[in-house]
Amino acid sequence: MVRTVDSRRDRPSGRGLGLARSVRLFRSFLTEQTDPDGFYRLIADDAVDLVSAHVDLSGLTVADFGGGPGFYSEAFRSAGARTVLVDADLDEIRLHGRRTPGSVVGLAEQSPLADGVVDVAFSSNLLEHVPDLGAVADQIVRVVRPGGIAVLSYTIWLGPWGGHETSPWHLLGGHRAARRYERKHGKPPKNLYGRSMYAASVRDGLRWLRRRPDLEVLDLRPRYLPGWTSVLLRVPFLRELLTWNLWIVVRKRER
Repeated sequence: MVRTVDSRRDRPSGRGLGLARSVRLFRSFLTEQTDPDGFYRLIADDAVDLVSAHVDLSGLTVADFGGGPGFYSEAFRSAGARTVLVDADLDEIRLHGRRTPGSVVGLAEQSPLADGVVDVAFSSNLLEHVPDLGAVADQIVRVVRPGGIAVLSYTIWLGPWGGHETSPWHLLGGHRAARRYERKHGKPPKNLYGRSMYAASVRDGLRWLRRRPDLEVLDLRPRYLPGWTSVLLRVPFLRELLTWNLWIVVRKRER
């Protein structure tokens, strides 16, 4: 099991990592289709709260990988940071009629950013969409300066939302779930298993961390669950079913 560093700071007032936060977040999932702006702003604000527990964002430069229409970048700027957004899909950048300032089209695995140019690299729900999770995580960390931090968060395949819009039928097989979706909706799903969505696991993230001794683990937890549920990550099969989304925060060690 990867060990985390006890990086205790005062968390933003009124937030915390208890059950009330989890209930608020899970309730918000029900509004994703009816109020996408409100949903994504809530999730983005919560993510920035978690990041702020490890670093004062004021004046820092944040790279937002896979940030799409820029809700996370907006939340980081509200916390005083400067942002650059990198996303592979121009349509995603323009989603909901938005386009975030400082956004560029580019692949995370071929990042247009140079080595060590940002203070914080952030990625939310990107790594389940790439065939080699570890290689893309390496590229995201590459752009962080020594002493800076990287935050990686991704959806776990065997969790209830692992198949995104094809959930929960993905648990019977990704290709089968995609065929079912197309029969029901008359079009293929946006996220196609084996092409734009992959079976990302908790094990993948932990294995990547173990081969990166240059990174200091500051936080490792199920993203949306109460803080005490971090113990789930010690139980190999159970963690894949119950984690939902893995949240990883690492600091690049000074040389």
